[in-house]
Amino acid sequence: MIKPSERMKRLGGCLLLAVLFVSQAQAQEKSFLRLTQPGRQINAVTATRQYLVGSTCKSCQVFVNDEPQKVYPTGAFAIEVELEEGSNEFLIKSLGPEGDSIARTVYFTYNIPEAPQPVTAVNIAYVQTFPEGNLLVAPGDLIRFRVKAIPGGTVTVGGQLQLMELPLSGRQTMPGIYQGTYTVQCNDPLITGRGIPVVLESEGTEVRRNTPYTFTLTDPQTQPMVGKTTGDNPFLKYGLGDDRLGGARMGSLDTAVYLHITGKVGSDYRVKLSKTLTAYIPQEQVVMQAPGTFPPSSLSNSWRVWGDDQFDYLTVAFSQKLPYRTTQQTDPSRIVLDIFGATANTNWITQLENSQEIKNAYYEQVEDDILRVTIELKHKQHWGHQVYYNGGTLTVKVKRPPAQPGLGNLTIAVDAGHGGRNTGAQGPTGVYEKEMALAVATSLQQALQAEGARVLMTRVNDSYVDNNYRVTSYRDKDPDLLVSIHLNSSSDPIRIQGTSTYYKHIGFRPLSQHIYKHLLELGLKEFGNIGSFNFALNSPTEYPNVLVETLFLSNPEDEMKILDPDFRHQMADKIVMGIKDFVAEGYTGAEEQQ
Repeated sequence: MIKPSERMKRLGGCLLLAVLFVSQAQAQEKSFLRLTQPGRQINAVTATRQYLVGSTCKSCQVFVNDEPQKVYPTGAFAIEVELEEGSNEFLIKSLGPEGDSIARTVYFTYNIPEAPQPVTAVNIAYVQTFPEGNLLVAPGDLIRFRVKAIPGGTVTVGGQLQLMELPLSGRQTMPGIYQGTYTVQCNDPLITGRGIPVVLESEGTEVRRNTPYTFTLTDPQTQPMVGKTTGDNPFLKYGLGDDRLGGARMGSLDTAVYLHITGKVGSDYRVKLSKTLTAYIPQEQVVMQAPGTFPPSSLSNSWRVWGDDQFDYLTVAFSQKLPYRTTQQTDPSRIVLDIFGATANTNWITQLENSQEIKNAYYEQVEDDILRVTIELKHKQHWGHQVYYNGGTLTVKVKRPPAQPGLGNLTIAVDAGHGGRNTGAQGPTGVYEKEMALAVATSLQQALQAEGARVLMTRVNDSYVDNNYRVTSYRDKDPDLLVSIHLNSSSDPIRIQGTSTYYKHIGFRPLSQHIYKHLLELGLKEFGNIGSFNFALNSPTEYPNVLVETLFLSNPEDEMKILDPDFRHQMADKIVMGIKDFVAEGYTGAEEQQ
């Protein structure tokens, strides 16, 4: 670390000069400075540890406040600096082999974040409600309130609910935080389609505020609200949580599936799947139906298990398109399908001998409104399944294993991440993730073709391709498996590096494990084999898929490797080896499960 005091103290061990010897070609290089982090000259920050990341000429030396820094053979550098409270100035200088130089100054203002302060006047600082957003609620729903106001007062919501001031203990170190939970009632006078009034009484003074969001009541005496899915890839979410990849997904649905809508939070409808299970769906994926439309429910009709020359199928007929979810199980390998609103009304399942991968199929009524179908597979390895409606018949299409262990008869999709305006991460030298992802994907394409595989490429140039389009287009193209190529990034460009693979469905984990194992043979640091990952290209169940975060582009050492064409070819070869191991382990001639 570098401290920006006039003393210019050196923090840590000795830092090596980047260039010791200068060749004739190097001597012709001119000094330059390109900073990728921070992105601005003047920066206000709240952390003492910051980084100066960028690049210069390959034979240049770099100094920060006159102290020499490490420069990688690519010209990249990543320097950690430690800030003092107040203003911090760093002079970054690049010195060329012929003595030419260029300098830039970066400023950080570091102020220790102030601890939250209690309210000192008779006032309300804020009103929060959970879930956040405008709500469409039903009787029995819970609304949580949190209010920050002057300590020692009385806070009521709508004149009906008195909030409690939290005592000081543990993490609760500030007085004046009032909380409470309200249960929505039938014909609730508090729920009027507008904000709810919150009143503080203290020292003979009354202060009124309204909630920042509105609340509307659904009348239980009116007809149930019913929606129908629309679009190419509607999906259900478990809850309202969110991260950079969105909320955790329960699974995708077919178009025109009926849903029982019981509420709305912000832009998400709440869906009643059973008496004990709810989910959420984005409002743009739902078309509301006319009042009087029946909520989804149906008796099961005829069942059949059969096969054609490519796939096995399980079909079950319903009078209405009901919502569902599927999960994969291993040891033994099974597909479990829960159909919501369905009631068993079938005393036989017809199974034909032309089915080659479905070993057994049976059902049980696990709840009044959940019919569970279990499909046992003959082989240990999952090769994919798709659930859809053909008219009113719910169909599970099960993919069979390849006939042989090699790649010669396989169609493999190679997805180069990002592209066009979606640049992805940026490395210290200024290279973008979209460029390196395409470079690795192209090497992988060539390596797979050398093994005889047919390769489908998401993109072959710097073009933008929407993630939802990638998913839906591959559903139509039906590859045998998919590999999505990306590069990782971290705010810490020095400590965080290495390779990782990602999967969502447990049945596809072996593909990610085999590839990960071979990538580590390149001497790369471990970042992990990561499951339940909510990435769009990991969501399909139709074919095994894996996201390969090849390296951390933010790390100069990893960036140097990925910039090397020979290393990219080695990485592609290792991915191919992992795919071959996966296929060899799961082809038709592999051991069947008992």
